[in-house]
Amino acid sequence: MDHLGTLSAFVQSAETGSFVAAGRQLGLSASAIGKAVARLEQRLAVRLFHRNTRNMTLTEEGRLFLDRCRRIFEEVDAAEAELAQASQVPKGRLRISLPLVGMLLMPVLADFMRAYPDIRLDLDFTDRLVDVIEEGFDAVVRTGMPADSRLMSRTLGRFRLRIVASPDYLGRHGTPTVPQDLSAHACLHQSSPASGKLRPWPLLDNGTALKLDLPETMSANTIEPLVHLAEQGFGIACLPPFAVARQIGEGRLVPLLEPHVAETGMFSVLWPANRQLSPKIRAFVAFMGDHLVLG
Repeated sequence: MDHLGTLSAFVQSAETGSFVAAGRQLGLSASAIGKAVARLEQRLAVRLFHRNTRNMTLTEEGRLFLDRCRRIFEEVDAAEAELAQASQVPKGRLRISLPLVGMLLMPVLADFMRAYPDIRLDLDFTDRLVDVIEEGFDAVVRTGMPADSRLMSRTLGRFRLRIVASPDYLGRHGTPTVPQDLSAHACLHQSSPASGKLRPWPLLDNGTALKLDLPETMSANTIEPLVHLAEQGFGIACLPPFAVARQIGEGRLVPLLEPHVAETGMFSVLWPANRQLSPKIRAFVAFMGDHLVLG
């Protein structure tokens, strides 16, 4: 009997409480099962079962070993399922939650739909903290570091926030040249949808993180109002690069303090850790990781 076969004999014996029943499950004689367990005990130098003429029960070492063996067989089953699914064509409904700023990712999502026409995207845009498992999402895309231990994650890309203002604002109020100059300017802040706290601007002073108590001219828990107000000359904002790339390219916003901004932004995709990674989720994760451009 090979090694996995021996472990299987032990697991079946432990779960059925009988060499006879274990042999019936595995298509072997009770004698073959008993000998396999005895060889296993000899090799491990521990007793796995208390035996008498009426019954057999696991020892403390046997209970610990059974837990490990069950995990081994679960991994084997998962590996077989993963290989089987890898050959399947990604298809079906794929329910994804994205932050409101995820609207700016629509070009890459459209490309995904062209590449996988058999997958039906069901997109939910919200900045609230969704419960991926309870609310039945296949995956979520979020900014920042994932914190839910029930979820697996993959980083899709990192980006450096951009501090921007309109030419009109800078003409009226001057251009800050060092982070400390921001204290004399109108600052437009993004607040966290979950806590309501203002998100700090990732400023640097000679490569060292700098914390400044910046003026709060206004705040919003979504990005679009900040982009609009910055364009209208109401102040300086700190925003993701993909939210202001077009405005910068057209000259409606001007990037500021570029050497003084740290790379802190990150997009991640998360999915339930206890759920087999299906072909459609695997395709989505791989495609987003390969095609998402955040610069």
